[in-house]
Amino acid sequence: MSRPFAVLLPFRPGDGLAGIAGHRADRRAAAGLALAAGLILVHAAAHAATAGAKPAVLETLWRWTPFLLGGFVWNIVISALAMAVGTALGFLLGIAQISQVRAVRAPSWFATQLLRNAPWLVLLFYCMYLLPFQLHVFGTRIGIPDWLKAAFGFALPVMAYVSEIVRGAIRSIPAGQWESAEALSFTRSQTIWMIVIPQCLKRMLPAWMNLYAIVTMASVLANVVGVSEGLTAAREMLAAEQRVELLLPVYAYVLLWFFAYCYPIARATVFLERRWAVAH
Repeated sequence: MSRPFAVLLPFRPGDGLAGIAGHRADRRAAAGLALAAGLILVHAAAHAATAGAKPAVLETLWRWTPFLLGGFVWNIVISALAMAVGTALGFLLGIAQISQVRAVRAPSWFATQLLRNAPWLVLLFYCMYLLPFQLHVFGTRIGIPDWLKAAFGFALPVMAYVSEIVRGAIRSIPAGQWESAEALSFTRSQTIWMIVIPQCLKRMLPAWMNLYAIVTMASVLANVVGVSEGLTAAREMLAAEQRVELLLPVYAYVLLWFFAYCYPIARATVFLERRWAVAH
């Protein structure tokens, strides 16, 4: 008579020695987890006790706020000056793009496309290293600061984008406006400056505001060419503190400033686009 094969039955608590062994295994697992949790708590307590001698992150950020704010102001100055210069030059360039004279229209189109499709950092490098460091005016040396050259470097792409904004806005004016002005014996120049441009301002302003927000955020590129601004101030703060845990909070703090400055501009842009939407 053959013996039956051994069968492994499922474990049920209370099955004699097997149940006792299972309970002991469970207790060992629970004890191991408790020991691991205890070690983690001890390590966290030791880390907290060690870090207690250093100021808290928020306290450190508050103490360095005036220094960081001083760097952030330069971002605003650079972007504002770049927009002022770029808007003035781009406005004229955009009008030149619609000129009926090919000798004026073709170079204007080429300059617009070249600057519009060039990397901003490359243009910034060119302006930083090709523009003179000082000018001689009537025997007097006038130094050109780095932030001024950086502003001009950002003004070049701004000029190209404003040129396209102006050209597109002028082209969007219905042909009836041009025909009516011609019927009233207006010259082309009078039509552009007295009839077309006033109607284009509402169409150009939202796009211009959006471009300003973009230039403000891109102004941190000046840090690459050695211009002191908000990102430079953040890096100098981290170098002075020598605390790894400050890395993310500091950059998040600077990011929050840019967000607080640019977000209202973005919301105003959306509001103006809806209010001045052109009916088709």
